[in-house]
Amino acid sequence: MQIYEELQARGLIAQVTDEEEIRTLINNGGARFYIGFDPTADSLHVGHFMALCLMKRLQMAGNKPVVLVGGGTGYIGDPSGRSDMRSMLTPETIEHNCECFKKQMERFIEFGEDKAIMVNNADWLLKLNYVELLREVGACFSVNNMLRAECYKQRMEKGLSFLEFNYMIMQAYDFYYLNNKYGCNMQFGGDDQWSNMLAGTDLIRRKNSKDAYAMTITLLLNSEGKKMGKTAKGAVWLDPNKTSPFEFYQYWRNVEDQDVMKCIRMLTFISLDKIDAMEKWDDSRINEKKEVLAYELTALVHGAEEAEKAKAVSKSLFAGGGDDANMPTVEVAAADVPEDGIGIIDLAVLCGFAPSKGEARRLIQQGGISVNDEKVQGFDLRFTAEALKEGVRLRKGKKVFKKAILG
Repeated sequence: MQIYEELQARGLIAQVTDEEEIRTLINNGGARFYIGFDPTADSLHVGHFMALCLMKRLQMAGNKPVVLVGGGTGYIGDPSGRSDMRSMLTPETIEHNCECFKKQMERFIEFGEDKAIMVNNADWLLKLNYVELLREVGACFSVNNMLRAECYKQRMEKGLSFLEFNYMIMQAYDFYYLNNKYGCNMQFGGDDQWSNMLAGTDLIRRKNSKDAYAMTITLLLNSEGKKMGKTAKGAVWLDPNKTSPFEFYQYWRNVEDQDVMKCIRMLTFISLDKIDAMEKWDDSRINEKKEVLAYELTALVHGAEEAEKAKAVSKSLFAGGGDDANMPTVEVAAADVPEDGIGIIDLAVLCGFAPSKGEARRLIQQGGISVNDEKVQGFDLRFTAEALKEGVRLRKGKKVFKKAILG
């Protein structure tokens, strides 16, 4: 099976501009393709994970990746999939975030001569002359067509700023620039980027009189149609300092039963033959499937050693065992602990088990919080500074663990 057919079998391909041409290009290792990453934070997250894995798969098949970090487009912010305007980032923050991205990407992509390259669109976008851009590029865009794009339609009611309206032109210009400078003939991206990507292929046809191609990746959605990679605390990050390897492992260990095989098929590098065999496993082996998923993805992001460690800790904790050395911790400042101790409601909020005291109270009433493997029965439980020095092990439901320690 060749790479295009494998991507289809894994359910990764959403939309393509020219299927036969794209199939031939990537099956023969002839794609010089790019995927863009805007540096909106100092870490990549699970939302980027599928794109990184796609780049890895295509590189393994002989295609050449161009990783584009949006140091320039980061000044504007992509309106796709947004109901509000993104926060404006400072140039210093954008530059710092770009550096963080590169370090994380090196775990997935092989950079070097005749391998993958990384470029930053700040190098050309920030030097553009506005009047020249209007004359050379603006004339190629129809405002009527742009307003029909899904990424803009969903913002029209709340108000679409002129700043954001330019994002499509900037992304199209990226493709045009990369096509000229590096011979980049293909762009890949999330399915919510389709309109922006088509704008790029159209601009290249108009300006360079040649074809360029686009393919979107299926968005990673759960069985309810919501994007995966979010928790009560926010995004599931690839940076171990923001989401620990254990928390990362637990996220995948706890996905809904109906989403497990889809995630294994789309995200792991397990062979399709083995995945097809797993599909036939008895329902009683669902936890085994989840452990496979969690281990494979944690090993990809954090390495096999951290994956083994997270797996061992998880098994120990689920068995009511004792090894909590690698359990995610939350530090409780001494100033937050009164003489008679900090209450269970406040501690539950600090641990991120609930966003407010009211929610924490309801969670306790429903029997949803345990301390040292004993279900909390009331609201008067308190923990002294002395107890927190040794560490207090808390659990939300059956699957979410935190160790509270005095900071």
